Amino acid sequence: MTICVVGHSNPDTDSVTAAIGLAALLNAQGQDAKACMQSTADALNPESKMVLDRFGLAVPEEITDAAGKTVALVDFSDKAQAPANISDADVVTIVDHHKIGDVTTNNPILFRNEPVGCTGTVLNKMFKDAGIDIPKDVAGGMLAAILSDTVNFKSPTCTDDDKAAVAELKKIAGVEDTEELFMAMLKAKSSVDGVPAKDLLFRDYKDFDMKGSKVGVGQLELATLDQVAAIREDLLAAMKEIKADGRHSVLLMLTDVVKEGTDLVVVSDDPALIEKAFDGKLAGTSMWIDGMMSRKKQTVPNLQKAFGC
Repeated sequence: MTICVVGHSNPDTDSVTAAIGLAALLNAQGQDAKACMQSTADALNPESKMVLDRFGLAVPEEITDAAGKTVALVDFSDKAQAPANISDADVVTIVDHHKIGDVTTNNPILFRNEPVGCTGTVLNKMFKDAGIDIPKDVAGGMLAAILSDTVNFKSPTCTDDDKAAVAELKKIAGVEDTEELFMAMLKAKSSVDGVPAKDLLFRDYKDFDMKGSKVGVGQLELATLDQVAAIREDLLAAMKEIKADGRHSVLLMLTDVVKEGTDLVVVSDDPALIEKAFDGKLAGTSMWIDGMMSRKKQTVPNLQKAFGC
């Protein structure tokens, strides 16, 4: 029995490296596990590609259908973000740092979910708890994921545990300058030249069930909003296209990492509800929200409250 360790759809760096990390831990504990992802190698986002290349990590195997498979989930526990037919899979482990979702199991499992900024931080603790050394390349991937998810400690999701994990992992991975690593990742992540608008929208995108309404939230982390000035209309058209596929709302967070805020672009059946959620006023199809950096901690909870979840 091989355990397929897989992260959420439209995988980001945490989702990919967490699959690699948990698979390494399970294998070190005598289980048969392999890292998987819900993406082809070619479709993987630029930041994740850069991280895998930098630390010499193999690209996880693609998985699209979980039926009949034994799986471990990392960085999510929502059915909407799972491979097809997740209800027909044997889910044996979940490691996450988000709200608890709606994936259910028939038997007791290892479920570890902590209020930290990154799944990599949880995995760092799990390796230590098990008394197993983290391989150098795996530590590099986990380190990069924490820097990415916490936006180099600027995100409100960041905790002291995340900072402690970075201090430990950088030594194992042989990384002296985490600032340089983060900036290299940001350069890769924020590259938009020549990329189709729909691909940019799905670069870091998740669907959520808001009390029966399907709401999509994407995020682009940018060094400056000027990077997308010429393609805003294309992004808006892509949002309208996917909204037409049964969604109540589609939001795109254009996050300026330097200014530490987000230009929130909105396409919705009820724009007033979105305005209420963020106590703001749309100017056309967008509104600037100072200090908004995190989808998990600042965007989704506000939407859930507005929808009465």
